[in-house]
Amino acid sequence: MLYAVRSATALNRLLDTLPVFSGDDRIRPVFTLVPGSDFGTDALAALDEAGARTIPWSTAVRTEHALVVAASPNGPLRELRGPLVLLPHGAGFNKRLPDASDDDSASGLHPRQLLRDGEPLAALHALAHPGQLTRLARESRAVAARARVVGDPTLDRMLASRGLRERYRDALRTGGRRLVAVVSTWGPESLMVRRPGLPARLTAELPYDAYQVALVVHPNVHSELGAFELRRRLRPALDAGLLLPRPYEEWAAVLTAADCVLTDHGSAALYAAALDRPLMGCYEGGTELVPASPMAGLLAHVPRLTADASLDRQVDAAVAAYRPGDTRAVADAAFAERDRALERLRAHCYRLLGLEPPAGAVTARPPPPPRVTGERPTALAALTEVRGTTVSVARYPLSRGPHGGHTVAEYGLSSVNETRAAGLLVRRARPATGPEPHAGDAFWTAGGWTTYALEEYPGCRTAAAVLTHDHGVLRRAGHGEALSVRLAAHASPEPWVRPDPAAVLSCVHAWLEANESPALPVSLDCLVGGRRTTVLLAYATETETHAEL
Repeated sequence: MLYAVRSATALNRLLDTLPVFSGDDRIRPVFTLVPGSDFGTDALAALDEAGARTIPWSTAVRTEHALVVAASPNGPLRELRGPLVLLPHGAGFNKRLPDASDDDSASGLHPRQLLRDGEPLAALHALAHPGQLTRLARESRAVAARARVVGDPTLDRMLASRGLRERYRDALRTGGRRLVAVVSTWGPESLMVRRPGLPARLTAELPYDAYQVALVVHPNVHSELGAFELRRRLRPALDAGLLLPRPYEEWAAVLTAADCVLTDHGSAALYAAALDRPLMGCYEGGTELVPASPMAGLLAHVPRLTADASLDRQVDAAVAAYRPGDTRAVADAAFAERDRALERLRAHCYRLLGLEPPAGAVTARPPPPPRVTGERPTALAALTEVRGTTVSVARYPLSRGPHGGHTVAEYGLSSVNETRAAGLLVRRARPATGPEPHAGDAFWTAGGWTTYALEEYPGCRTAAAVLTHDHGVLRRAGHGEALSVRLAAHASPEPWVRPDPAAVLSCVHAWLEANESPALPVSLDCLVGGRRTTVLLAYATETETHAEL
């Protein structure tokens, strides 16, 4: 059988259906690239990475195939020999054809895509919802006669991943932060074209310890720009911690892990809606979106992100106002037969093959944990508020965030200028999993390095050594004795979100700046990312100051 691949987008849809034929040694799948697409390069690279067997188009058109499976009706598919199964390459049919702005026919349902010489192109047109079949019948009864509602295999993979949400968030290093996913389609009306600065603005304005931002970009954008150019354009946001998931599987894991989704008119957001995520609309309007489509209904239903208001307040308000099941109900217009898509598709494909399917059920595989992780900013602006023994901190990437507060830099990672400008300079101990120490190694002690840092960098007010995730030693300029900082044990039955020790040290630094000669020991309540952590501040022992970094 032959998988006919038009683009990386279409390939991703085809790969999601592979379990339909898993374990059947009667089936020998090969892949070919359908000519004529501007987005085929990444598809070939993905096929090569997967180790898939490919054949040239010239060979594909000369060969008789028991079955041909494609996820785009475009290109010379009529030249292929064998019954064609046509899958949609997105959630629903929401966009007009590029040159059909005055026509409400959706791309993927238009007769000129689905008919060749007046005859239906496909032996089976697989759809995700009965409403799509109704729309298709209005366009062409002949094509609708060969269409069947099977469901959406990509959605079923995401539904299967719901129990992995915590694991995905661990892989993304989200922690207790609110993960905001920005979803952009491709083309002139996309978020990436109309609001290209939004990812950078989000990473600049959302407090680093309270939010994490991911950008889900359409595979065509990855193909058109390439990874190098895409990352160049996004470099300020990437430096501030932006996640940029890969266009196959990883994007789905990110949407599963997300707390809120900002979207243009691209259909990927319908998957987030089906997963019951709060959404906000960022579409500026235009001619691409079909008015009666599921995506148009979703955008009309969700709150809109405005450019002239505080981003964190808008996101927080959307999440707070959300009621479970709200967006999922809207997504019902795009998806039916949930958790049954592969089984139904298998039945129809094996009927066309004239074979009995293998025994046993076919199940959707959840996407694997994502590999993408954001870059941790090495210098941040820390805005603090001290009220008695309670201190709150909001940190922002230094190059992008609000001015004010103190600068916290990481020794050995921040630039020279950032290090010199730091009011708080932090050095983290080498990880315990590193190489075993041996004779001749040079190392700092916590007490020695904090003394050196204050002498070397006269602008520094506090130098702090992070020994473990819950223990550090600091020294203040003009004060001889080192201080010990320990996070109190957590006894709540709720999961505890471990704060970044550098954020806790910013709280301690601010409190010490406000209390010149404090009576120690003292217990401080530190609010990091809106979460309370109890910190015990005391004079450091000799053992603590002699601890190795």
